[in-house]
Formats: sequence, structure tokens, C-alpha cells
Amino acid sequence: MVIGGGVVGVSTLYHLAKKGWSDVVLIERKELTSGSTWHAAGLLPLFNLSYSVGQIHKYSVELYKSLEAETDQPVGLKPVSNIRLARSKDRMDEFLYYKGVAETIGVKVNVLTPDEVKEIWPLCETDGIIGAIQHPDDGYIQPADLTQALAKGARAMGAEINRFTTVTGVERTAAGKWLVKTDKGDITTDHVVCATGNFARETGKMFGIEVPVIPVEHQYIVTEPHPEIVARHKAGLPEMGVLRESDSSWYMREENGGLILGPYEIGAPCCYVDGPDASSEYELFQEDLDRLAPYIETAIARVPAFGEVGIKKVYNGAIAYTPDGSPIVGPAWDLPNVWLNEGHSFGITAAGGAGWQLAEWIVEGEPSIDMIGVDPRRFGPYAGRGYLRTKTEEAYANVFTMHYPDEERQGARPLRRTPCYDRMSELGAVFGTVFGWERPGWFAPKGYELTAEDKKFEDVLLNHNHPAHPADGKPPREKWSFRRSNYFKYVGEECRHVMDAVGLQDMSPFAKFEVTGPGAEAWLDGLVANKLPKKTGRIALTHMLSKNGGVRAEFTIMKEGEGKYYLVSAGAMERHDFDYLTKLRPRDGSVDLQKVTTQLGVLVVAGPRSRELLQKLTDTDLSNAAFPWLSGKTVSIGWAETRLLRVNFVGELGFELHHPIETQNYLFDLIMKEGAAYGIRPFGIKTMSSLSVEKSYRLIGRELSIEYSAYESALDRFVHPNKGAFIGRDALVAWRERGFKNRFVTLEVLDVTDCDARGSEPILKNGELVGRVTNGTYGWRIGKSIALAMVRPDLGEVGSELDVVILGRKHRAIVIPESPYDPDNLRLRA
Repeated sequence: MVIGGGVVGVSTLYHLAKKGWSDVVLIERKELTSGSTWHAAGLLPLFNLSYSVGQIHKYSVELYKSLEAETDQPVGLKPVSNIRLARSKDRMDEFLYYKGVAETIGVKVNVLTPDEVKEIWPLCETDGIIGAIQHPDDGYIQPADLTQALAKGARAMGAEINRFTTVTGVERTAAGKWLVKTDKGDITTDHVVCATGNFARETGKMFGIEVPVIPVEHQYIVTEPHPEIVARHKAGLPEMGVLRESDSSWYMREENGGLILGPYEIGAPCCYVDGPDASSEYELFQEDLDRLAPYIETAIARVPAFGEVGIKKVYNGAIAYTPDGSPIVGPAWDLPNVWLNEGHSFGITAAGGAGWQLAEWIVEGEPSIDMIGVDPRRFGPYAGRGYLRTKTEEAYANVFTMHYPDEERQGARPLRRTPCYDRMSELGAVFGTVFGWERPGWFAPKGYELTAEDKKFEDVLLNHNHPAHPADGKPPREKWSFRRSNYFKYVGEECRHVMDAVGLQDMSPFAKFEVTGPGAEAWLDGLVANKLPKKTGRIALTHMLSKNGGVRAEFTIMKEGEGKYYLVSAGAMERHDFDYLTKLRPRDGSVDLQKVTTQLGVLVVAGPRSRELLQKLTDTDLSNAAFPWLSGKTVSIGWAETRLLRVNFVGELGFELHHPIETQNYLFDLIMKEGAAYGIRPFGIKTMSSLSVEKSYRLIGRELSIEYSAYESALDRFVHPNKGAFIGRDALVAWRERGFKNRFVTLEVLDVTDCDARGSEPILKNGELVGRVTNGTYGWRIGKSIALAMVRPDLGEVGSELDVVILGRKHRAIVIPESPYDPDNLRLRA
């Protein structure tokens, strides 16, 4: 069953039917499209830096091209192209970075000069434009017509649509199905898809969950016809296409001989916080043109024709937003067979692809593309009403802002802080966030702040390259860029210090779970591809595979006793991983699963002098013979009991101290005090990331994905298909027999001066696309610019020469052996 008759819900129904599920029904409380779909401008922007969203949008546009012929229902598709203007160097860098992303997913992007812009859009003044990009396959569509075509196609495949039917409640039956109650009768169903747009939070409450979506008001202006545009039509000239001046935060396109202007302004309020009125249908809000004044001025300056005609209509309607602006598409947490397809701020563009992937997920058990960027479980319980109000308004206001790789938005921060937050702040921490937690990114020198020259920017509306008001209350200290920025040298100092001495890092946001019970060992063994540690106190790195043999999750597992295990995974994946574990846990009482993330902090002490330092603080023998790599035990550090694990993610001798959160400051102070004799200093996540790439360490969402088999990700030593059955084993073996399309490699990137690869850059061989970068950095220990990547298997041999395109420029790259720093792990094992 699908709840919600907007374009997203109807697309989901259509795709379920297309997968062969004819016994599917959609319930809509009013008329189809009567929520937000009807007043949408119908744009089809392919531009998106998210891999997941980019794939979704690409599919949608392709589907819409064929839908009219398939259903014999007009959709009003106008592939008139789209031009994005750049008025700043940083904006052009963003466009060039995006062009690389687009190339890796098969979306065509042209780079235009100002003269070429003028040729395509003659009513556009090009003063101040330094360049532009064009999507030739972009354009717009009529949202209501599109929805009706999808509905017609779904019905033709046997699906049922019930309009003017309101869902009043849901219950879980004893048989494990869902009983959906409506004002027209009850329906029993195996699966429920929520695609309720502005009602997302209200629908979520029926199921007992807080859906992280709140709508925001969006206005656009429709003008009267303009003589020059009317004359162009009479002369048979093509439409000028969609025009976006990103630096001024607006889009514009033709509409019935006139123009549409749609700004994304600062100050747009969220709405329907507690849901629309029960009678809401085709609803608009009072317009507020004063709020749009700065954007209108820039639009008139760019396209004078816009100011030469009167306003025909102003639309001010609700658009659903999530805290990060991307939709939520996938399983609801804690609930079996409940699926969310909500929070679509670009719902017309995303509807086709989101419906396609959700149908794949429901019918096949897995999506066919990596959906981690839109997974509903990327937000946690911290995303409540107050948080959502601030973050959705922020997301709306930042639609057109530069999406710098290091951008850290400041809304609703600081929210989740570990006890040592203030201590880290005093030491110069420049914070970022993960899963709502504040986490040091790097450490600035005492008294350091950006200079006026650092903050200098072109005279445009969206002119920030740094946080104007950092959440920690300190002056701005980090300049955002697509290139090496002001923190580059400071991260380098931290990297070298960890290599030469000892550093301290707060990694408390790690997700942490305890698994106990007589069935714990057998259950975990059937979840992960690696063998579990056999001896108490031993540690194994393990991976839970997806149904198709890709990688779903990564866990560090320590055996603490018979039937007792401690699991650690990425902080950003806490709800995702816990949800999978919860849903897969046996229901016979043989396994107990507890989430202990907020009960335990984690301090990392790493570097060649880490053992010397910690040995001063404990009477436990930390020698290599007594405490080898990949082992752990409960020890006293000073007065505090900790789980001490000899693991880390930086490739040096080091330890993780997993401790009761209430003892964190005691431990922090003790380690910093005693560590002074060893030159201890803190380090941040940017340093850890750089050091980890030098070790060729893989990450979920980058090198580890459901799209890459575990073998393609070079996890051979962590996969044991002969140990017995585990999730994805048979599919992985079959995948190996079919042959692989990708191979994990480490690259040295040559002739780099000011911009390293970051991820998603295209890799070429003789001009042909043969792979994509998954991660990249400058390796301070080896003195080289390096990248991790997936390439065509025949090009993965050491010494192979390739080209990596970084911000539009080709760089020669050479495949080098894995783990270019300390390949034999001598420092880790020291």
C-alpha cells in the first residue's frame, strides 16, 4: 500500500506495478496532486553533488521522456536545457567539481563562455559572468500531467487508486501484517509506503516515529507576457531554457510568453509544523514580496525584461524539507515493512527515480544503486521538532549556496557535545558535526582567525566562504574551498605529530553496541563475512554484506567472553546499523542487543609514544607480547575503568579508550597532563582522514557500497565464504563467477599544486571513462597527493597510468601498491 497521491506516491505505485506487483493500492485523502505537486514549477534540475540523488534525478528525466508514449497521456515535457551562471571563482570551481561527478554517473554537462550564454539566452546580460555550465537534457514538465500519466500507467498494470479516502490509523496484526484503517474501510497489507509530503510528520506519528521533515514556504512569481518572448515564439525560435543565477539564489524560465522567477531566500519560514489542516487542499499562503526584494533586483539586472512586464501571479506554497535538503527514501527504522518516500524538496525531479529505487528495495530486498545519501536512518532521535524547524529553514536558504566539501552549517549547533567539548575548544578545536555530535575537525593556533583577505569574496548575494557566525561563538577560523585551504598546513602539522610523537582524539560519536546471550556467537557469525574472534580479548574487523554481495555495514567486533561481544561502527551509521541489527535479531530470546553509544566515550591515543604514555597510567602490561595488535581488555587508566582496544584508524601504534562517559574529563585531563612530557597534542577528523587514506583504509559510502562486491573493494582477507552461511555469501560467490566491473586501487596523483582529489572525480584512460575516485588527500607522511578509486579491473595493476580530472584539469595518476605508508604494518604492530 502507498499512502499519498502526489507525484512521489504515484510514481512509487507505478514502479511497484512495473516490478510485477499488481496487488498494490494507493490511498489519497483528496484529489491526486492536491498537496504540493499541483503548485510546483515543474523544474527538472539534474545538478546535485550527491551520488544517490544524482542517480535518482538522472533516471527520472530519462523515464519522463518515454512516459507519454507508454501511457498515451501528455506530460508536458520541455527539454529546453538549463544554464547555471557563475559570478565567482569558487562557484566555477563548484561547477567544475560537479561536472566530474556528473561524468561518473553519465549525465552530460557543457561548460559555456559568457558569449555562448548570450547566444542561447539573448535576454540575459552577461556582465560579471565568468562562466557557466549547461545541462542539455534538463528542462521542465507539467507536474499534474506527469502524475496523471504515472497513475494511468499504474492502473494499466493492475494497480488500484482510491481518492478521497483518508487514513485514520494503523495497527500491527498478530500475523505480522499492517492493518491500515481508513474512513472507507480497513486494508490489510504486507508493506506500507508513506509518501505524504506535507503530512509526513503526522503520518509518522501514526506509526510512532518522528519523521525528520518540515515544509518551508517557497514563492515564485509569474509575469505577464513580454513582447520579445512572444515575438520569439512567433518566429519559431526555441525556448531559452531554464536560467539559474546561483550566486543570486534564483531560477528563471519562460511561461506562456512571460517569465517565472523563483528565489530561495533567507528568512522563508517553515510551515505545517504540526501538519496541515484536515481540510487542506490546493492550499497557498499569502505572498510576501518584500522578502524577495534583493533577489528580484538581481534578476532584473541580469534579465531586464523581467522588470518590464507586470506580475500575473505569485505562488507561495509548501515544499517539504529535511535537515540536509536531500529526501528520505528507504526503510523506516524500528518498523518492519514500513517505507518512507518523504522530504522531497525537488519532488518532480526525484519522483521517478525515488519510486524506482524504493520499488527495487521492496521487491528485490535491496536497491540497485547506493542509497546511503538519502537513507531515512541518516538522522537520529536528536532530530526533533525544534531542531527540524531550524535546520529545514537553513536547508531552504542554502539551496543555491556553494556546496563546499568542507562546509559545516551552523544551524541547531552545538547540540550533542561530549564532556571534553569545552576542553577541546580551549585547545583550538574547529568543530564539524556527525549525527548531531560536535567533533573536532582540526585545531587552530591560539588566537588564530581568518583575515579580511581570507574572507574577501566577489560582490554577490551568496558571498560566504566561511561560517559567518560559528556555532562555538569564536571568530571564523576556517575558509571553505574546493582547493587546499587555510587549514591545510595545520592538518599537516597534526599528521606529522601523530607520526613522530603522540596525539589525542575524541571519537566518542562512534556507534557502540553490546551483543550477549547463548545465541550471540551463531547469530553474529551468520551476519558478517569474516570469522569472529575465537579468543576472549581478540578483535576482528568484519563486514555485513547486502543481499547482493555488496557491503552494507562495517563493525569492529571484540569478544569479551562466551556469548558476549562488543561492536563498534561509524557514528554516522548508528541508526542505520542498529536498525539492521534489531530487525535481524532472533526473536527466541537467545540474543540480547543493547545500544550503548551515549553511555561510552572514546578517546584515541595514537603515535609511536602512545604506549609509553599509557603505560605510565596503568599497571596492566601494555607490551607488544602482553597486549598485541587487534586485542582488547578492561584496564584501569588512573582511577577509571576502560575497555582498552589496540586498534585505530590512523596507521600508527595506538589505542582506543572506551570509557564510561562520566569519566571522560578525568581521563582527558590525566592523559593531557602526563602526556605533556611526550609532547602530546590533540588532532581532529581531517587529520585522521588524511592518515587513513595513506593506509588505503576503506569507508562505508565510499569504497564500501552495495554497488561494489566485497571482493571489488579488496576485502578478500575479511571474507570467508567457506566458514558457513552468512548474509550475501551465495550472491557474492555468484558475482565472482560472473566477473567484476570494478577494482579497488590506490593512486599517486601527479602535478598537483593546490587541489587534491576528494572523491567522485572521473578517471580516464585515453579519454574514456574507466573509473571514479572514492577518496583523496595529500599524504603528509609520504609527501604525495594520493587517491583511492574504483577502476576497470584490467587497469588495476601496479604501474598502470591513468588520468584523474580534478576541477576540470587532467592529472596523470599511477596505480601504486596498497597502503603506501607502512605497507607491512610495522608501526601498527610495534
